[in-house]
Amino acid sequence: MQRKHVIVVGAGPGGLTSAMILAHRGYKVTMLERADRVGGRSAPIHIGPYTFDTGPTFLMMTFILREVFAESDRNLDDYVKLVPLDPMYKLTFKDKEIYPSVNHEKMKEQIQKHFPGDANGLDRFMQKEKVRYEKMYPCLQKPYGTLRSMLASDVVRALPYLSLGKSIYDVLGDYFKDDTLKTSFTFQAKYLGMSPWECPGAFTIIPYIEHAYGIDHVIGGLSRISDAMAQVVREEGGEIHLSTPVDKILVKKGAATGVRLQSGGVLEADAVVINADFGFAMKHLFEPGVIRKWTPRKLEKKKFSCSTFMMYLGLDKLYNEPHHNIIFAGDYKKNIKEVVRGNMLSEDLSVYVRNAAITDQTIAPAGHSALYILAPAPNISSGIVWDESTVNRQRDKVLSIIERTTSMKDIRNHIKAEHIITPDDWSNKHGIFLGATFNLGHSLDQMLYFRPHNKFEEVDNCYLVGGGTHPGSGLPTIYESGRISSNLISQHIPIGAQECTFKSARQILDERSRVA
Repeated sequence: MQRKHVIVVGAGPGGLTSAMILAHRGYKVTMLERADRVGGRSAPIHIGPYTFDTGPTFLMMTFILREVFAESDRNLDDYVKLVPLDPMYKLTFKDKEIYPSVNHEKMKEQIQKHFPGDANGLDRFMQKEKVRYEKMYPCLQKPYGTLRSMLASDVVRALPYLSLGKSIYDVLGDYFKDDTLKTSFTFQAKYLGMSPWECPGAFTIIPYIEHAYGIDHVIGGLSRISDAMAQVVREEGGEIHLSTPVDKILVKKGAATGVRLQSGGVLEADAVVINADFGFAMKHLFEPGVIRKWTPRKLEKKKFSCSTFMMYLGLDKLYNEPHHNIIFAGDYKKNIKEVVRGNMLSEDLSVYVRNAAITDQTIAPAGHSALYILAPAPNISSGIVWDESTVNRQRDKVLSIIERTTSMKDIRNHIKAEHIITPDDWSNKHGIFLGATFNLGHSLDQMLYFRPHNKFEEVDNCYLVGGGTHPGSGLPTIYESGRISSNLISQHIPIGAQECTFKSARQILDERSRVA
């Protein structure tokens, strides 16, 4: 019997997750990636002897990654080396430095030191947000293909815990009094490209997850995860074709039937998984007239995340700075407002610096470092022109902030390699709609059923993975999107008499609790 064939367009984390799971289940899997390496925004950047992650650098909820490897009967630890980080990161404010720890007693000491009287709020935070997390997590592990799915028992049980009408910053006011301390637990809204003052209060589960489960680093960089997934795909008989851009997804009678390559070749398939940026796919990967609900014109009316200004610096010096350092603007609220809604670049920036070489000696020569620097910026709908003058001014501002707030006072004297990515580059070179690096915004009217569906609602036999579909942006949820879509394919296009029995989110939570 001929195996069912699934084509995966794009070899990012979501596509790789689907490919390894489906290949293990017995599907014929063909991955088509336009770049010369796997990973998408999680691919490595190599500049001489220095290695950088292109995009994500925080690895949270590592248990989800372990679970998707287990779906392919693999042990994650056989493929990558994980290093827990403690402190998880450094938070640099104008008048204090905080080192959050996954160890609750250490964290309470940090709070008591900087915010006397607020330390007991951590216990209340962990207790109450644990309940919210346990109610909401099952909702993130299931698809929402119909309005009726919004009435599922898990969703109904979660409703009282969504803090409707409150922002994540409002919710933190239930636990802490000091505004700086609240910011220390709400900056994670930037993982979604949103403002803490606008990000729905339900997302308070993100700082809870950090403080409950910690943050890991992968030796060699988080790009090693994508390399490991690709290895599993190949071990399971899947094919990965690099430097093979797709021109169009072929649709006949409302169903995907395969793809046409930019080289002119045609590949037929029983199902197509789209791992390209969602907006890019809607604009470029279908013939005119196929897409009606999610046309580029309609997409532009949706809420999209901010973008990022990136600097990757190879230095001939290793500074004794933490692995992760978040430097907050003096007026953080104003800075975030300008980033999310503005049409200008802030003079007072917030900057994230990853100094991974302090933990990982494989990414740079001995005594050197490979700095990853990110400054949130408006997406290209702002109209900002990223010409050479603008890039140079932004570069100078970022370096000046690092010089002023860290021990890297002489950083400019030690730069030996450099690469910059602007919002325009994200759009024009990396195929990201509006340069919105965190994809569609995560307001409640763009979540669950109201987000593009895992089983794409406009084309049959077509499935979505990545940050533009449910559950949303961020590596853990992108892995989850790959698992959800794989399960849907197994249900809709089964192999013979294959039984599609998958563990529910509640079963997984119960098992995890017993292990803990």
